[in-house]
Amino acid sequence: MRKALIVGIDYYTHQNSLHGCVNDAYAVKTVLERHGNGTINFDVKLLTAISENQLVKRSTLKENIIELFKSESEVVFYFSGHGHIESTGGYLITSECEEGDQGMPMIELMDIANKSKAKNKIIILDSCHSGYTGTDYHSEDNALLSKGTTILTASSKDQYATEKNGSGVFTSLLVDALNGSAANLMGEITPGSVYAHIDQSLGSWQQRPLFKTNIENFVSLRKVHPPIDLEDILLITTLFEEKGMEYQLDPSYEPESDTPDSENTKKFAVLQKYEGVGLVIPKGASKDHMYHAAMESKSCVLTLLGQHYWNLVKNERI
Repeated sequence: MRKALIVGIDYYTHQNSLHGCVNDAYAVKTVLERHGNGTINFDVKLLTAISENQLVKRSTLKENIIELFKSESEVVFYFSGHGHIESTGGYLITSECEEGDQGMPMIELMDIANKSKAKNKIIILDSCHSGYTGTDYHSEDNALLSKGTTILTASSKDQYATEKNGSGVFTSLLVDALNGSAANLMGEITPGSVYAHIDQSLGSWQQRPLFKTNIENFVSLRKVHPPIDLEDILLITTLFEEKGMEYQLDPSYEPESDTPDSENTKKFAVLQKYEGVGLVIPKGASKDHMYHAAMESKSCVLTLLGQHYWNLVKNERI
């Protein structure tokens, strides 16, 4: 079973309390627990601090981090709360801390993660200065990541992480990505595609997310229903014998024409699905629509994305 530790701290005894971290933690828990089809994904443990009677202390956080990284499967650690940085390093601030450097040192978090035998270790931090995580304390130009480790942070080491409408800006985009906005045509969502989604959504004047990784292959964080069926994607090398060829169309492909052909209309239905997900575009038609390409006896061609998936199918990568 894949495991995830999700932490959200709103209540601080000696620091300014926050308002969206617990909500963010619940949102991440909900989206990671199950795939899009309802099957179990991560076995999630949730730690939240909402009042003086429900705190997340450093000892509790460290104990649970150690337990999480004992796993040998995929693990995810998510933290939403205050962060702190000074000359001695970066820290994740827990509920009882009077000073920032009393929190969980980021270097200690990385030491535990780097020694873990977990197949894939994904660390996601929505806190100020979280970009310090994974940095070599002795040389900030270097990153210390063992094989299989990925870090995704809300901001650089010198930036603050912001909230909007009761939720962290970063986590809102994270949850959106995990819900399907960052899925590929197979319905798979990877840390890389999540980062790309967040990076594209934040302007250069906003907080800048950071992505650090030392992996051989991306792990799928979650699967959702793909925008096109696999059986249709696998037909791409049958319809296009060469990835650079033009597929000739005529009115017999269009079911509403005067001379539809049943076999051609079946192929055309697949080609229209390809157009819908950016794999194919019409060529030479009076309007950029597959209907006009067929009715005017024009052609269609694979896009660069279509050629990429053609290669994947041809090389039996999918």
